[in-house]
Amino acid sequence: MDAQHTIRRQISCVGIGLHSGNKVLLSLKPAVAGSGIRFRRTDLGDHEVPATIQHLAGIQLATGLARNDVSVETVEHLMAALVAMGVDNVLIELNSPEVPIMDGSAAPFIYLIHEAGVRKLQAARKYLKIVRPIAISRGDKRIALYPSDHFKVTYSISYDHPLLRHQSRTLRITEESFIEEVAPARTFTFLKDVEMLRQNGLALGGSLDNAIVLGETGVLNNALRFEDEFVRHKILDAVGDLALVGYPVIGHLVAHRAGHALHTEFASKILEETHAWRLVEAPSDGVALPMGLPVKNAAPRLAS
Repeated sequence: MDAQHTIRRQISCVGIGLHSGNKVLLSLKPAVAGSGIRFRRTDLGDHEVPATIQHLAGIQLATGLARNDVSVETVEHLMAALVAMGVDNVLIELNSPEVPIMDGSAAPFIYLIHEAGVRKLQAARKYLKIVRPIAISRGDKRIALYPSDHFKVTYSISYDHPLLRHQSRTLRITEESFIEEVAPARTFTFLKDVEMLRQNGLALGGSLDNAIVLGETGVLNNALRFEDEFVRHKILDAVGDLALVGYPVIGHLVAHRAGHALHTEFASKILEETHAWRLVEAPSDGVALPMGLPVKNAAPRLAS
């Protein structure tokens, strides 16, 4: 049996909300089998929001969830880290509406999960295995899932910018590949858009410490972590958004110029296309994610 997992112990950190600019205390707590990933707003009487596509809220440069007028925002980087580390059940407490942006990547969340440890539960994990293709196109944006024996992502992007004419990458997603090749990739924006975002009450917590900023001719930050860090971050976002399906996916995700809106629309479509997948308890060889790999990324600021 491939078992469900939770974390071994509670762990907390503090950070800044990317769009709100507010200081946030985030805590991860162990949860029982079958409870899934859930967010709890401690500043609003402990109301909980399940991390499922059924609770998708507005998409505005990040992925948000809501239930009974209680919302949580910018969940995608933390969601990606949790599913990549094989964590099926966890309670995430926040004292603010937004998950902290940390350094703009998933690496600090990988560190937190590694420090908390991962524990096996006495319940089988179910996978959503794609058996027929599913696809969506919206103009020049498209996304699809094809049958495969493991979870793989092919992503391509193109922008009207000297550094981002075209980038593409294909990666089989395992815990090790995610930690080494995807998690450190940071979110990015264009300098010309920053002022407009702030006038609209967005990116108030953004800085060169938590996002790559592209000027007209280059990157304002000191250096990129990868030559193709931009498309790697898109893969990170896609993994986090697809986690809202509620099951680890076995299939080949192929996306071109997609973003949070298309990712999450596609997650809903997957669940609607019941003829295109089946739930399995035993994945094909190599799908199960190994636990306890060493983490080389920088530590977040832990809460005292």
